[in-house]
Amino acid sequence: MAIPKYDEMMLPVLRLLNDGAEHTQIELADQIAAHFKLTPQECAERLPKVKATYLRHRLGWAGFSLRRAGLAESPRTGALQITDEGRKFLDSNPSQLRAADLKRFPYYAAFVERMKSDTEITEVKIETTHETPEERIEAAFGELRETLITDLRAKLANIDPFHFEQVVLDLLVAMGYGGSRKEAAAVTQKVGDEGIDGVINEDRLGLDVIYVQAKRWKGNVGRPEIQNFVGALAGKKAAKGIFITTSAFHDNAREYGAGLHQKIILIAGRRLAELMIEHGIGVSEEHAYSVKKIDSDYFDEG
Repeated sequence: MAIPKYDEMMLPVLRLLNDGAEHTQIELADQIAAHFKLTPQECAERLPKVKATYLRHRLGWAGFSLRRAGLAESPRTGALQITDEGRKFLDSNPSQLRAADLKRFPYYAAFVERMKSDTEITEVKIETTHETPEERIEAAFGELRETLITDLRAKLANIDPFHFEQVVLDLLVAMGYGGSRKEAAAVTQKVGDEGIDGVINEDRLGLDVIYVQAKRWKGNVGRPEIQNFVGALAGKKAAKGIFITTSAFHDNAREYGAGLHQKIILIAGRRLAELMIEHGIGVSEEHAYSVKKIDSDYFDEG
């Protein structure tokens, strides 16, 4: 099954705490994984930008919510224990406990009021969502990144062919080929199909070279174009090549490329945009947000 949302974990966690003992996050993670029948792969799945598994991350927010509602407490760092309010709630034999239910608990209501007061905002909307704040940030970041990829591909499809040559060259240099921009590559010929044929040093010493072809196409690249590229490689006695397009590759092109003895890398428009973002080519940072957390080691006695 899919990894449960943090608020789907709250009631199972509270029931595990009902023995009155302290439970560490590690213990609870194992027990929750068993409760939801999660596979080892699901337990190991990590958030893209957060150094934690989904399981431990969502479990942490489940515990935080239980504490804010007064149903559990943290007697020491990394541990949870049920409170009298938590036992009283379980005695009512609840069928569910989700994010939307938290506002009915006085402790949680008081927490919301403190947030309103502390932020000095007259109207604060506390969302009752099934995603953690970090997951909402991840989702928003992903949406912004997809928009940027779309915009980059549109820009690449319409820039001047010579400028496109420079974009490809800048990207390959940024990826570590050839050293400096001056040392890296030379465009050996300009052709009339809005592409480039060039060679780039694989390293600064020029121990090997890579043949590069880029096509600023709207239509997909098929097997014939890859065959022509392989012929160009053979003519230069080259064993490595990179074929870049602003569009995409037909399946027959990918299948043909995969079966070659030469090392041919096919980079389609989406992958090209992703690499440009990763290496800072044609993009600039607009905003940076630093998300901090408590440094438990700092507060440990020792």
